[in-house]
Amino acid sequence: MFRITPLLALAAAVALPIPAAAQTPFQPMDVFQLEFAADPQISPDGARVVYVRTSMDVMTDRQRTDLWIVDADGSGHRRLSEGASPRWSPDGTRIAYVADGQIHLRWMDTGETATLTQLLESPSGLRWSPDGDRIAFNMLVPHPPPQLVAPPKPPPGAEWADPPIMEDRFKSRQDGIGYLDFGFNHIFVLSVEGGTPLQVTTGDFQHSSPAAWTPDGEHLVFSSNRNENWERDYRNSEIYIARVAGGEIRALTDRNGPDHSPAVSPDGSQIAFVGNEDRLRTYQVRRLQVMNLDGSGRRDVTTSLDRSVSDPMWADDGHRIYFQYDDEGNRKVAFTTLDGEVAVLAESVGGSSYGLPYASGSFSIARDGAFALNQTRPDQPGEVAVGAPEATVRRITSLNEDLLGQRTLGEVEEIWWESSADGRRVQGWIVKPPGFDPERKYPFILEIHGGPISHYGDRFSAEMQMFAAAGYVVLYSNPRGSTSYGEEFGDLLYHHYPGNDYDDLMSGVDAVVARGYVDEDNLFVTGGSAGGIMTAWIVGKTDRFRAAVSEKPVINWISKTLTADNWFNYFGNRYEGLPWEDPEPYWKFSPLSLVGNVTTPTMVLTGSLDLRTPLSESYQFFHALKFRGIDTAVVRIPGAFHNMSRRPSELIAKVANQIAWFEKYRTSSGN
Repeated sequence: MFRITPLLALAAAVALPIPAAAQTPFQPMDVFQLEFAADPQISPDGARVVYVRTSMDVMTDRQRTDLWIVDADGSGHRRLSEGASPRWSPDGTRIAYVADGQIHLRWMDTGETATLTQLLESPSGLRWSPDGDRIAFNMLVPHPPPQLVAPPKPPPGAEWADPPIMEDRFKSRQDGIGYLDFGFNHIFVLSVEGGTPLQVTTGDFQHSSPAAWTPDGEHLVFSSNRNENWERDYRNSEIYIARVAGGEIRALTDRNGPDHSPAVSPDGSQIAFVGNEDRLRTYQVRRLQVMNLDGSGRRDVTTSLDRSVSDPMWADDGHRIYFQYDDEGNRKVAFTTLDGEVAVLAESVGGSSYGLPYASGSFSIARDGAFALNQTRPDQPGEVAVGAPEATVRRITSLNEDLLGQRTLGEVEEIWWESSADGRRVQGWIVKPPGFDPERKYPFILEIHGGPISHYGDRFSAEMQMFAAAGYVVLYSNPRGSTSYGEEFGDLLYHHYPGNDYDDLMSGVDAVVARGYVDEDNLFVTGGSAGGIMTAWIVGKTDRFRAAVSEKPVINWISKTLTADNWFNYFGNRYEGLPWEDPEPYWKFSPLSLVGNVTTPTMVLTGSLDLRTPLSESYQFFHALKFRGIDTAVVRIPGAFHNMSRRPSELIAKVANQIAWFEKYRTSSGN
């Protein structure tokens, strides 16, 4: 039976535009038509929301960001300018934002704009002073790279090779960036009348997190690691306070663990922040803390909530703290009283991760407690929504109605099952092909998330929709080790990964097969990063799947641990001991240790510039399978880092190759 492959479907989509009235499944080229809202910032009076509207440029194959504004009732929706990171002034008359690597100011009554800076490095973390006269921000202060000897000077007109670069830093590379610039990030303060920024922090320490002002405008509170051994003590950070005019930088916390995201109360007497005591585990819940401005009286506020919190913001009256947290695959906005009474205000925060259904999204608060957020559902990428305590949350944009109103998406259904390992309940979601008929038998894809300390949820996913549009039933889920289910569940992979998450996933496959509409002769498996690891682990444990695609996997934990950009993150909390002292745990959990069992045709898909799971990992698996005579291939995405979907065409090509590999091995028994 002839089937239209994804690559042929893509070509058809390019050559033959679909009539406007047609009800069709989600098409590969539809990725270029998607838009999503991010970083929604509500005005202090709650009347308007400015946000970052992201669209895809089909000619440059890049994402484009513009600032848009909309009234809280959904009217007055219009573009302001190119840019990102918008922040309202305290009186609501101006917006500061970043564009072209500079800080800009816009007056909302006249629409006039001014460029405030002439920076040589890109700013981030814009925060207004309480009086609206200054803006704090973070920026790299470069310094020359180290060198043992000065390189020889070429004669005039000569074309010599670039000189050697000496590297002596603990961390020198970062996936998505490449080699890091030499220097340290510091906090600066800029007058809104322009001029030269004032550097507030000093020393050879990194200050990359946004600062919070005290109400009197005299101090900044921020998170950093200014310990003498900060490079090796990389899991630690403290809350500090510094005078804007210069002087002593004083630590307010001193425990072993990450303390970050400070927010100063309106009266200046207290600081809310997020942190935990580090017990060197794979996963630990980060709790909301409150302390006095001098660092005394620290206490946990969210002890009753077994979930990690983020982004604390004080209510204007100082009696409540807003924050967000993830619960069973859904991000929520909530507040807590200082006595720890938690109330949920909104759900389904997210939508800026449009490829796969990962957690994303943010919110902001007005003076009267009204709030704005970006919101997503399985049939809806990120849109702007607004709400208020004791009021219904309302979506006020429809960025994708023109596209998705003409598409029949795959229905997404929640499912829970018990793991064969120990009976734990595991959550997942089934995506069904458009026009699903429960009397038919469909080919099936198990799609596994990365991390593994992360999670999927009930969110829009272009990749899942493309799998469904190709006629597959898809299962994605949150096996043990996933976040949003509490500390105990998230830490079950401590010193045991991959482990019983394999059983969780196989039990999920059984649960979907038991529904009667899956063709058991056409089961396929794929996943990226940690999902790629588990895919490679699965084919070493079972021949149940007809074909597999392992995306950007770790195949050998010994080589990964010493070559990746985050190489130092694994010692102790992932496996016991150091790989050169005791390689056995690292080898025991490496998919390469099982490669002799693999009979499943397995393709490896990876970015050519991946620094998180380096290309050499993929080739170890490919070479081993090739030598053993197992059907295999490597597909490289040129110029892609670990995230192989930063450019729309990369996402399209990735999914097209996955489906083409599955179609190559799919039997004719499927419908």
